[in-house]
Order: sequence, then structure tokens, then C-alpha cells
Amino acid sequence: MGEPVRVARERELREVIELSEGSVLGRVMPYPKEVEIRGRISRDLIEEISRSKGEPEWMRLLRLRALETFEKLPAPNWLEGVESVDLDEIAAYVRPKVEAAESWDQLPDWLRDAYAKLGLPEAEAKVLSGLTAVFDSENVITRVKEELKKKNVVFLSMDEAVKRYPDLVKEYFGRVFPMADHKFAALHYALWSGGAFVYLPPGTKVINPVEAFFLIGGEMEGQFEHTLIVADEGSYMHFIEGCAAPVLKKFSFHDGMVEIYAKRRSEVHFTTIQNWSGSIVNFNNKRAIAEEEASVEWVEGSIGSRITLTYPTTVLKGPGARTKNISIGIANGPGKIKDVGAKAIHAAPNTRSLIISKSISSGGGIATYRGLVKVLRGATNSLSHVQCDSLILDKESRAYTLPRNEVDEPTAEVTHEATVGRLGEDQLFYLASRGVKEGEAKAMIVSGFIRDVLRGLPLETVSILLKVIELEFSELGSVG
Repeated sequence: MGEPVRVARERELREVIELSEGSVLGRVMPYPKEVEIRGRISRDLIEEISRSKGEPEWMRLLRLRALETFEKLPAPNWLEGVESVDLDEIAAYVRPKVEAAESWDQLPDWLRDAYAKLGLPEAEAKVLSGLTAVFDSENVITRVKEELKKKNVVFLSMDEAVKRYPDLVKEYFGRVFPMADHKFAALHYALWSGGAFVYLPPGTKVINPVEAFFLIGGEMEGQFEHTLIVADEGSYMHFIEGCAAPVLKKFSFHDGMVEIYAKRRSEVHFTTIQNWSGSIVNFNNKRAIAEEEASVEWVEGSIGSRITLTYPTTVLKGPGARTKNISIGIANGPGKIKDVGAKAIHAAPNTRSLIISKSISSGGGIATYRGLVKVLRGATNSLSHVQCDSLILDKESRAYTLPRNEVDEPTAEVTHEATVGRLGEDQLFYLASRGVKEGEAKAMIVSGFIRDVLRGLPLETVSILLKVIELEFSELGSVG
């Protein structure tokens, strides 16, 4: 990576997500809706969504194929907590009464104020080369700066890409993460709406990051945004996604999708700072394909939500491809579940993967690492290392480590190490004797626990994650 790119990464997340410094979103407030589609997941419902969006015929047919797949696939029996979600109760599609905007001033006051509380306009002005924001089921604002325009980077909402670049979208949409992978992937493809599409031309280096921000405005809603990134040969970018929701009395359901296709010698960094409010059930599907000498890096900061299940995956398809996956999951509170992990599929020689997981459970929460390293025969001289560390902050909480290694290539080297630590009462007592409140003490201990994995990240990334963690253990809790 060249010096300009390195310098940009050192400042790229400054005030990108001001979740812990500004006012919290507060409780859910009524807002105008233009369209709301809810009811049993059926062909009629899918047809109504497609008709409402004015989609081309090929996308309508794709949705219907996904519905058939969804109906055939069994519910995953290993996903604790998701069985409590009654999909027929949620609104499958909600279009707020908002005209798609290109500037913050064009948004209605109630929505502009919400984004201001999250620091998005200021962050977009200072450090981002592009931003798109999804409210409920639709993109409400997309901002593209001159850096992207001059380099002919395609950055727009996923819905617009379907209409304006149909051939390009058809080539990659659903190819990285097939709908038949599991039941919730099929559900996503049947109901998807909103999201981001990025195409990087060959040799293009986007210095400043691009962001997509997802906001759920109400309870008993589903959000199914789709992000598709195609990085052509020798290109580079950093994509950030953030999430928010007000405090809800009932749950809402998030079933998003990220597909990344990294072509030869390209480099894609994907950062998630997830701090959903405590009633969100969050199922996040993320997968990348890396061709020859391409690099994909995932950073997953999974702090909020009631339940989160996410396992970013990289298929190392080309010789010399590599991936790095850092995940931080915090399950803080009774009934809170973080089931996070990573997967690396070595399908070519001389491929490399590094997976580092830090999970923290507190207040009766359950944190689980669930991962897979698979080395196919013929992926000669491939290397993989997995490190899983768990911290349990009290007697009521639990942590599990569930790694799986499948190695069919004798020349490959796969290593794994895991640790589990418990917070002693003497540590809390010592900090309390120094005037440190229990929540502050836990935040300090957690910050120390994860600090080693943050050393290679930009300082601003570290700062924001630590502030969000501090907020999680404060009396306020998650804000979104």
C-alpha cells in the first residue's frame, strides 16, 4: 500500500460514526410512511414489493426463485434465539415518505435531525468520498464526491444499480453468496431492498473511505439491504457500514447481505461498527471471493443488538490470495446473544488467512465464536492461523468457542489457539476502591482485553470502538 493510502487510513474514520459523543436517538417516534407491506411471506407479498419498487422482470423472477428456495430450506437448528422471530409479524417492506436526496438540506427535518445526532453530515463532509444512507427499506440520501466521479467509480444505491447497470449487476448479484446457502439467505433475496453498489475500475485507488449507514425507524420491521462491491484488477478501497435504531419496545429484524468480488491484485477493507439498539435481531450475511493475489480484510465491531449472528467469509479462489478477519463481539445483558465468527476457504495454492476473535460476555449474556477454516486439496502451501479469546465478566454469563478445521491438503499448515478468562471480584473491588464505577471498570477491562487486536487499525477506528464499548457498559446502553 502506498504512502497516500496509508495516511488516509490513519484518518479515515474520524467522526464517521459519532454514536457515543452526541445525543442518543432516544425512543421510537412516529414518522410518515408512504408504503408498508406486511403479512405472511408469500408469492403475493413478493409480487407486491417488486411492483411497488418498479423493478425489471429479471429481478422479480429472482425474488420468486428465492421464495421457493426459502420455503424448501429447513430453519437452522443451531442458531439460538432466532426461532423466537415470527417473520409473518414483521413489515417486510417500509418506504418512508421521503424523496431520495443528494444533499442533507433536502431531507425532512425529522430525518435530518436523526442523522445529525449520529454525526453523519459532519463525517461525510470531512473524511468520506461517498455516503449512502438507508432508512427502513429505501436509500434516502446518496452523496458522491469528486474523487469518485473523476475516477469513474460507480457508487449508487443497489436499487438504482439494478436499473442503470443491469448487465453488471446480473454478473455478480447472488454469485458470491448464493440464495441456497441457508434459509435466511433465501429470505434476504426474496425481500431485499436498499443498500449500496460499488464498482472500482482497474487500477483505481480510492483514498478516502465510502460508507453506507442503515437506520431502522420503527418496531416490528424488517430491513434487508444488499451491498455489492466489485473491485476490478489492482484497485483499492475501504468500505464502512454503520447501523442504528431507536429504543424499541418490540423487536425488529435485520437480514442484510454483503457480497465482495475482489479481482486480481485488488484490495478491499470492509469495516462494520454495529451498535443496534437492544431489541434488534441481527442476521448479517457477508462473503467475499478473492482472486489471484487479492486481499480482503474484515473488521467486525459487534456491540449492540439483542441477538447478532454474523460470520464474514472469504473464498480464496486465486493463488496468493489472502484474508484477515478481526471480530469483536460483546454480549452484555440477560438474553443478549453474540454468535459471531469467520470462515476462510482456501481453494488455491499459497493462500493465507488470519482470523482473530475477541468475545466478551457480561450481565448474563452469551458470546460464541463459530468459525471454519477449510483447505481444499490442491491448495498447496496454504497457511491459516485462528486465535479466539473470550472474556467472561461475571458468573451469570457464558462463552463458547466452536472452531472447525477441514484440511484436505497435506502441505497446508493450519494452527489454532484459544483462551478463556474470567473477571475476578478482586479486580472490580480494586477499581471501586479507586472511585471507578462498575460500568466504567468493565469498559476499561474490556478495552484492555481487545487492545492488542486494534494495534494494526487506524487510530480513529480504535477511538470509536472504545467509545462505543464505553457507552455499552454505561447506564445508557446501545443507541443504534
